[in-house]
Amino acid sequence: MKKFLNDPEQVVDEMLEGLLLAHSDQLKSVRSDNRALVRANGPSNGKVAIATGGGSGHLPLFLGYVGPGMLDGVAVGNIFASPSARQMLDVTRAINGGAGVLYIYGNYGGDVMNFDMAAELAGMEDIRVETVVATDDVASMPKGNEAGRRGVAGMFYLYKLAGAKAEQMASLEEVKRVAEKANANVRTMGVALTPCILPAVGHPTFTIGEGEMEIGMGIHGEPGIHRGTIETADEVAKSLVSTILQDLPIEAGAEVSVLINGLGATPLEELYIVYRSVHKLLAEKEIHVHRPYIGEFATSMEMAGLSVSLLKLDDELRELLDAPHQTPFHVQK
Repeated sequence: MKKFLNDPEQVVDEMLEGLLLAHSDQLKSVRSDNRALVRANGPSNGKVAIATGGGSGHLPLFLGYVGPGMLDGVAVGNIFASPSARQMLDVTRAINGGAGVLYIYGNYGGDVMNFDMAAELAGMEDIRVETVVATDDVASMPKGNEAGRRGVAGMFYLYKLAGAKAEQMASLEEVKRVAEKANANVRTMGVALTPCILPAVGHPTFTIGEGEMEIGMGIHGEPGIHRGTIETADEVAKSLVSTILQDLPIEAGAEVSVLINGLGATPLEELYIVYRSVHKLLAEKEIHVHRPYIGEFATSMEMAGLSVSLLKLDDELRELLDAPHQTPFHVQK
């Protein structure tokens, strides 16, 4: 294991300390263990607050999306592990501005259990909480069982669109509606080339052959749907896009936003090559791209690989997508 670490057991704590030192103008901690981070200038009275959370190891997901135009707070778990209900409750208390709190998080067992518990505890304190669970990963469950799918890089769009709606001082019902609408209109497919190493474990979580790739692997190393010989960027893009469009039909003349996400060890050069392929495939189908995003949005430590997300747009979603936001990891003007 080659990593720039001190104590493998202290990775998350030292990462959080560094993050807060670097971005103290944007983030603050509301717990002594730094596992509950919120906007430095929050809460915003009268605005619906949005919270998320999840395991570490996926930067900039989850904590990288706290800031104006996006999220108000995040609960931080250990690597690939859910934060506790108490940590989530502390976030909820700190961001509540009187208009209610919306939870948006990925569909993983520990997260669902702890977020549900936090919502119940918040309700006992007269803080109204609603929940939208991201389920964009096409590979994790077949069509017809969308509610059982994992949330992966497409979660970015739920944060972005719901966050923009909340900045308009919309009601909790309206912000939740937009998050649900985003979730219904985004799909993601990924491919992995290498495994990742959890620092406290010290060895790869799984193996992939030197000349192999795995389509549909999850961001914690969950098994994919097909393992085979590594393909060209054009072939990979065609496979991912065609699978998404079979699951979420998009007619000619429609607009989409495209997100090409690196999983942690894939150079930007390769992501742009894949975007080139995706753009051409969509153009052939007369599907127009509005505001592409290329970079790292939901990683898996140092896993080599990428995912493609498509968000089907209408006038409402396009306007919200174009709204400004600012986080420690990304600024959109």
